[in-house]
Parts: sequence; C-alpha cells; structure tokens
Amino acid sequence: MSEKKRTTIVLFSGDYDKAMAAYIIANGAAAYDHEVTIFHTFWGLNALRKDEQISVKKSFLEKMFGKMMPRGADKMGLSKMHFAGIGPKMIKDVMKKHNAIPLPQLIEMAQEQGVKLVACTMTMDLLGLQKEELLDHIEYAGVAAYLADAEEGNVNLFI
Repeated sequence: MSEKKRTTIVLFSGDYDKAMAAYIIANGAAAYDHEVTIFHTFWGLNALRKDEQISVKKSFLEKMFGKMMPRGADKMGLSKMHFAGIGPKMIKDVMKKHNAIPLPQLIEMAQEQGVKLVACTMTMDLLGLQKEELLDHIEYAGVAAYLADAEEGNVNLFI
C-alpha cells in the first residue's frame, strides 16, 4: 500500500481569480485523497478574513492596513480586468451562469474535506491581523511549519 500523497500551496496573492485557482486545485487534490495544506501569507491572508468587522485593539497603522485590504474572500479583486470593481461583478455573473462555485464556498468545501488552512503568523503580525478577524477552524504557523509539510509534498505550488 502506498503512502498518502501530499499537496502544499502557498497562497501569496490576494486576487480573487488566483485564490480560486488555489482552492480549486486544493479541493481536487483532497478529492484524490491527498493531504492538502494551503499556507496563506501576505495578501493571500485576505481569503481567510471574516466578512464582518471585528472589534480588536490595533495601532493606527494596523487599522489603516485593515481598511485598505479586502475583508473576506468575496471582496477580493481580480488580477486582470478589475475595472474599478466592475470586473469582479462580471466574472461572478459569468460563474453563476456556468454553475461555477464561488470562492467563499470553495473555502468551505476545502474545510469540509479536511484541507489544512494555515495563516502565516509573521505576516499577521506585519499586517496587524488578529486571530479573531480570521475564519474559525484554521491553523496558525510560521514558515518552518509550511516547509515541514512541503518537504514531504508530491506537489508544491506558489500562487
């Protein structure tokens, strides 16, 4: 009997379409019985932010970062053809017509399939994000934990 395959993904991008690609791959790999880790760092952390504003104590600079970054997966912009917010609305309409699963549901599906969602603690500190502001049932770790997973990985992606 063979050992379970492992897929790791670093989600660095805060773009809706790139995050969708990461989660589509993660869900596909989980469906093929891979152990999957998505390590969210820098702008990729926005995919894990809760939609609602959470009251936490922050410095002025941390508050500014929080205001400038999208709150939640559904508010993330596109990497191309953003057009001042019209692009994301258009792509979501097209996705709906083609019964494509939107990013927030892909994230839920990944959690249901046991995909390990990890928030980079160093980036959280840099951007002033706190655990209360991120989704429930995720993990928190640094690059060493990601590397430990990636070292065993059959597939390692950086998105």
